[in-house]
Amino acid sequence: METDCTTPAPLPPGTRLLHIGPHKTGTTAIQGALFAAKDRLPEFGAEFPAHTRHPMEAALAACARPAMMGDTVPTDRHWRRLLDQVAATGARTSVISSEFFADAQGDETIARIVEQLGGMGRVHVLVTLRPLVRIMPSQWQQYVQNGLRMGYADWLEHMLRKPPYDKPNPNFWHRHRHDRLVERWARAVGPGRVTVVVVDDRDRGGLLRAFEALLGLPENLLRPVPDTANRSLTLAETEMLRNLNVEFRGNGLPAELYSRLVRGGAVLHMKNACAPAPGDVKIVTPRWAVERAAAIGAASAERIAALGVRVLGDPALLSAVPEQPEAGPAEPRLAPEVAAQALYGALAAAAGQASARTVHQTSSRELVRVLGHRCLKRLGRR
Repeated sequence: METDCTTPAPLPPGTRLLHIGPHKTGTTAIQGALFAAKDRLPEFGAEFPAHTRHPMEAALAACARPAMMGDTVPTDRHWRRLLDQVAATGARTSVISSEFFADAQGDETIARIVEQLGGMGRVHVLVTLRPLVRIMPSQWQQYVQNGLRMGYADWLEHMLRKPPYDKPNPNFWHRHRHDRLVERWARAVGPGRVTVVVVDDRDRGGLLRAFEALLGLPENLLRPVPDTANRSLTLAETEMLRNLNVEFRGNGLPAELYSRLVRGGAVLHMKNACAPAPGDVKIVTPRWAVERAAAIGAASAERIAALGVRVLGDPALLSAVPEQPEAGPAEPRLAPEVAAQALYGALAAAAGQASARTVHQTSSRELVRVLGHRCLKRLGRR
């Protein structure tokens, strides 16, 4: 393994930089920054060949992975459209980013994706990694947003103590046994065409600077883009949603209704309208799970070291044990105004006044149109 804390040299022109995540490793932040800089990238020989911040449907189709609960199933048309956009970049360096590429099953699927993007001679795979202890609570609440009914303590028991560790979310370890993820993609493109970036949460701009260096961009061209719709839920919000999932799924309501009214209505509006308060109870991982996650992170870092891939950042972060936060109240309470915003979001979605898509799935042209309409509406009220 080549561990390098210095600035990496730009990739050769014409490289297809494929960022595969996995989930909860800064993917949304980098996608937002790349999309915001999309029009300036060609000045420096680079392109972001996608019409949305996150070409999720294309990645899901490429990996033959099902959509989120109740969402429309992606088709090969989504993937072919992205491939056409990549091909149109010609000799310029292009970057394709989706954490759902980490879900690709089997060597044949990965080899096909690489070949369709231009072959192992042009594709360079980028993997971003964070410590498991930071990923686990974020990933659990994300699963809850997709219908999971299991509490955090039980979920940790299943993921860490109940072999074969594949229930209730079999894709968790496929994504987050990071050494195996890196090894799968290194087999497809060769270790010399894989870069691992260990994300340091203390350096908020570090990941953006790594992408700038690899793409040959000037420093600070990529900037953070605030996105309330992608924030994590508080423990109270997650528990409210989890209990709703129990009622929703227990009564056999249609999955499409969940996608439109719950995830695309109640949850999305609640995230946009309500910022977490300083006193909100956080999702706390018990000590035994922290230590188990750190041990898995250490084993992953050691295995990645033997693969011969380039590593940017400090691999020791993957096994670091953070200080435990102070324990919060036994029963997290949801503020009435947060519950009201969630209910309004569901009602607005039912009335057709809210979109089930997040900003990541919305084109820049549509965003401008929606924002312009809202501005005119507000001006008309004055």
